Amino acid sequence: MTVTGENFGDTQEGAYLTIANMNPTLSSYIEWTDSRIRVRIPDFGESALVRFHRKNKTSAPRLIFHRESLPLPVEEDGIGRTPRILSVEPASGSIGDLIILQGSNFGFTRNGSGVFFTRETETGPGENLPGVEVFENEFGYEQWHDKEIQVRIPDGAVSGNLEVRTLRGNSAPVFFEVTGKPGAKVYQDRLTYEVSYNVEIQTGKNSGPNTLYLWFPHPVVSASQPVVQHLRRTEEPFVENYRDTTLFKLNDMQKNTTRMIALSYRVEVYAVETQVNSAQIRSRGTSPIKTVYTLPGPLIPSDDPGIEAKAAEIIQREQNPYLKARRLYEWLIDQGGIGQEPQEGGAVEALERGQADSYGAALLFCALARAAAVPAIPLSGVLIREDRSTSRHFWAEFWIDGFGWVPLDPVLGAGRAPPDFELPENPRQYYFGNLDNRRVAFTRDQTVLSRMEVRGKTVSRDREYALQNFWEEALGEAESYTSLWSDVIIETAERPSEPGAAIPIERRSR
Repeated sequence: MTVTGENFGDTQEGAYLTIANMNPTLSSYIEWTDSRIRVRIPDFGESALVRFHRKNKTSAPRLIFHRESLPLPVEEDGIGRTPRILSVEPASGSIGDLIILQGSNFGFTRNGSGVFFTRETETGPGENLPGVEVFENEFGYEQWHDKEIQVRIPDGAVSGNLEVRTLRGNSAPVFFEVTGKPGAKVYQDRLTYEVSYNVEIQTGKNSGPNTLYLWFPHPVVSASQPVVQHLRRTEEPFVENYRDTTLFKLNDMQKNTTRMIALSYRVEVYAVETQVNSAQIRSRGTSPIKTVYTLPGPLIPSDDPGIEAKAAEIIQREQNPYLKARRLYEWLIDQGGIGQEPQEGGAVEALERGQADSYGAALLFCALARAAAVPAIPLSGVLIREDRSTSRHFWAEFWIDGFGWVPLDPVLGAGRAPPDFELPENPRQYYFGNLDNRRVAFTRDQTVLSRMEVRGKTVSRDREYALQNFWEEALGEAESYTSLWSDVIIETAERPSEPGAAIPIERRSR
């Protein structure tokens, strides 16, 4: 590869290139002048970003592609470079099972590609809907190669078409049978929202070099929230879609200035209804989901002695994971301490105090469930009231082998809804296994981010609409600033039966 530019330096001393974050070996460099670098490039998949580095300075990136990955005209035999599925083994399976797709032109790396199954709707299998993609947070992709893909059947999939979608096109669909479900799950009553949110940065007496990183969460893709489409943003990001966040980098902010970054997304949300025959539930041994989502974590202290003792007391001798989860849900509601009033602390404090808001109730349920060997995750986002204003909210899901994730909302199940939020009849029964479509989810489980620099000073934001370990990182002289994060604003809402009938929503203050 030949890189042309300026100010590379007459010698390589202290400088180097990175290609897809890889540093070529010293022997890979063939030529180095102030305006040209020639280097043998490592294997980087289908595309990569190239950057020049010298000391603490880095160039803007340039994108390169493998020639083989570039779109080509379709050949006369109709196959071309689009993906092609030749076989699926086994030809049927249950939610969470591992299957192997054999074929061609899948790509040597996934790089934005995916495997999609048919989804269930109230009118039957939705062949014309977005489909259910194999999810990363379900550890769905075991292996991706140009001629073979190993994936796990995702939550929400039903018998119907299966296809591989890549940047070069989609494969012809093949039929796949989803079997062994101990019940049914239906996605219905779709609502489409346009959501927006922003952060305003006000600098103080910054007097030297500084950098500020901002991690923006974005609505997360799931079986009940299958479409998340970026609409607008006021600045180009530094990193796009990293662990369900978009990273922005602000360099050398001047003192006493104000800067705003705003994002907007279109999100499709379905109501979820489930019917589970607990007698048909069968354990399928170990799996990545069962291993990871029964572990204790910073927000879910399932190994706390008090949590373990309470879970054992509630569960007693019950072995069925669905019935275990129902007992925990009903115990939470029967305590009478669940409400909308904000409470301090997390799962342990909620248990000790006997009171919990949606944050504490969701984390406490997950901690008790994991202590009882039931995989569970908390979800965070916003509830959307009748007037389209929003309130931060937390709920949970637990996993059943062969069926997938089952939603529940302890606070709404207890009948403790925010003002102007209409509850269904018998909310206690409805909010175990079912979920409304008047919410937007930003995280499923906690998003754990890594610092960009060891010396960076991070800022966390607890009980926000996204469960992230931090939101900001400051370097250099960027310590004197104020960040004002807005609430999530619903700009429009739309039903499928009202095409184009978007309801304008008045913008609300932070």
